[in-house]
Amino acid sequence: METTKGAGGLETAGKIHSDNQKPKKRWKKPVFWTMGIVLTLLLAALIFVNAYTVRSLPETEGEVSLKGLSSSVEVLRDEYGVPHIKADTLHDLFMAQGYVQAQDRLFQMELARRQASGRLSEVVGEATVEQDRYFRTFGLRRAAEKSLAVYPEETIELLEAFADGVNAYMESEPLPPEFAMMAIDPAPWTPLDSLTIGKYMAFDLGGHWERQAFHYYLLENFPEEEAYELFSGYPEGAPTVLADAEGLDMEKSFADAVIPHEFNGSNNWVVSGSRTASGAPVLADDPHLGMATPSIWYQMNLKAPDYEVSGVIFAGIPGIILGHNPSIAWGVTNVGPDVQQLYMEKRNPDNPEEFLYEGEWEQADVMEETIQVKDGSDVQLDVLETRHGPVISEFSEGAGGDTVLSLRWTALDATAELDAILEMNQADDWESFEKGLEKFSAPAQNFVFAGKDGTIAYKANGRIPVYDDPDDALLPLRGWKAEDEWQGYIPFDELPTVINPDQGYVATANNKVVSEEYPYHISHNWAQPYRYTRIAEMLESDEAVTAADVQAMQMDVKNLQAEEFLPYLMENTKARGEVEKQALQIMEEWNLEDDRNLPQPLIFHHWMANIENELYQSSIPESIQSLFRGSAQTTDELLRKDRKGETSLWVEKAGGRSALITEAFDNTIQELEEEFGKDPSAWTWGSFHAVEFTHPLSSIGFLERFLNPGEPRAVSGSRVTVRAAGFKENGLVNHGASWRFVIDMTDPEVGYHVVGPGQSGHFRSDWYHDQLEPWVEGQYHVTRLNEQEGKVLTLRP
Repeated sequence: METTKGAGGLETAGKIHSDNQKPKKRWKKPVFWTMGIVLTLLLAALIFVNAYTVRSLPETEGEVSLKGLSSSVEVLRDEYGVPHIKADTLHDLFMAQGYVQAQDRLFQMELARRQASGRLSEVVGEATVEQDRYFRTFGLRRAAEKSLAVYPEETIELLEAFADGVNAYMESEPLPPEFAMMAIDPAPWTPLDSLTIGKYMAFDLGGHWERQAFHYYLLENFPEEEAYELFSGYPEGAPTVLADAEGLDMEKSFADAVIPHEFNGSNNWVVSGSRTASGAPVLADDPHLGMATPSIWYQMNLKAPDYEVSGVIFAGIPGIILGHNPSIAWGVTNVGPDVQQLYMEKRNPDNPEEFLYEGEWEQADVMEETIQVKDGSDVQLDVLETRHGPVISEFSEGAGGDTVLSLRWTALDATAELDAILEMNQADDWESFEKGLEKFSAPAQNFVFAGKDGTIAYKANGRIPVYDDPDDALLPLRGWKAEDEWQGYIPFDELPTVINPDQGYVATANNKVVSEEYPYHISHNWAQPYRYTRIAEMLESDEAVTAADVQAMQMDVKNLQAEEFLPYLMENTKARGEVEKQALQIMEEWNLEDDRNLPQPLIFHHWMANIENELYQSSIPESIQSLFRGSAQTTDELLRKDRKGETSLWVEKAGGRSALITEAFDNTIQELEEEFGKDPSAWTWGSFHAVEFTHPLSSIGFLERFLNPGEPRAVSGSRVTVRAAGFKENGLVNHGASWRFVIDMTDPEVGYHVVGPGQSGHFRSDWYHDQLEPWVEGQYHVTRLNEQEGKVLTLRP
């Protein structure tokens, strides 16, 4: 084509050029503009989110005005985020404690009071309605109301001061971002909220009603001998009460029940100066509860005239529940006594609110509960309370009948644990500490004690019911018979107590605390003995114990369950393939440590789990297995019977010893081979067994990267080692010692701590997950009663 020199020719050339190139430019320009706009908006959103989340970080330096204080309060946060609060009065101290807890843990406190009160559905929606129905039925908040009424005025004033501090923070500072995410406008904090959270902790530590329901189910659905073999204890005679009850459906009644974690155990021990390098007592405590972000524990140091104490507390509660002061130290594990009793109640067919007692119909108390549901309709619930307690078998829709189950539980009575905590915090010797402990009614705990004067001691606290016949605690009792009522409580002075024992130490690990000679029944349910036995082994082998030794003991991962059962399992397993043969050879070489870098713990724990599956899965519905608390202990007993040559009906039912063990082993190897490959020597416990301290909102996909930063960390230990690390079916560790504590009373100013994963509940804080790695690696930080360095915030009137 010829191009002219005139304007028209240039236009022609331009037109030809345009036909080939212009569309491409038209496409690029809008895309670049769009990308630019998106990037700009994304950058703006990130800047906004960053600014929004950062502005809600708590003030840790400078001055803050706090209405209600009588004088200034100093809050020094050390390098681990532990607040050291110094005040001139107890009122100011507890008001500041409420303010500081709210700074770091307000969202946790909000969810805790809602969960315990049955009010999650107001902010979550229909997903938590059944859970709310359950807690409204249980009545933790009603029990807290009864407790509030028995506190003296001076204690109520301190509770109110704490609440005033929480509210001062809510009114004056930006709320944590989770409140906006869930559209929560928090109500003012009240003393009742604190006491309700305290009741929830008693609930979390349980009391065995689930096992009573399970025993009932067994007798209803299996031959007597089979049923009794799975009982927590072995009653000499058949019960006579079940024939009088009809219409109890355990599956339907408790299908949606909220069952506390089965492995709510702990370790503690105290060593006399006669066995320590310093010549003073050394105490260790690592209570085992759920492991999440934020930690269930919050470490604090509190100081006012005649009040100085350091340790941990549950967020939302004043004082220090575990720790030390300049004169004493103490720690706890769960006793696990039979303090919950199910009662079968006969309902009047003509009036569903009346129940039989000694030939007369008694009117139950009726509580009308309204559960508000976000984006849904309100749910109405009528809770009935008999003379024994709430009817818990018909909280679910469709459950009910002429016979129902009510719950008698010591924690539903009016109790005064906060008074006990305040007295224990201020005690200076065993006598004053024990005096305060008498007010600690629920939950029942194994307290170990160390005094600067050299005293070591142990006591089980709490209201523990007296049963005429210990076997009565194995099953639901007749609510219509006076003879089946509790016979009071074990007198405080007769509760198990040891002071300065000859052996030079006291240790507890939820093991059986009394011999058969003890005149009262405590429990049918005890932890497997492995942790206690291992602790005693280590203490007996060391005559010059140091704080460092005790820290190493807390991290011990020797598996005494494997020591007991592995030879028996190996003798009765037939390897059917090459991978199975390699796995058995590897097991022969095991040092019996649940080390994260070894393959053997992975094989052993899956093997034991598959033995349980083979024994129970085909016979006991999944909906009932949640009531089978302590199934691992029961399984151990069945295997012990078989190993001794005694007949176990459940082992025989599973095909006999060799078939049971071999089938479980084959299933184990098949599962592990599918997940980790065909070379057992390359498998590791830590590739399965890992911890991340999960945040409750991290299940919302895009939030996980912020709230659960990093990949889960491989971790040693298991449910049966001193370093306790219970885990879910997917291997994620969700239960263990989120707080570890050691103190040598030669210098009671100094405590060794770790709080996993950290002090703060705010994901932008430096103290959010800073203790995760130390927790995994077994490291501790030092906290001093009189800390001199850190960030200082002054709270002024």
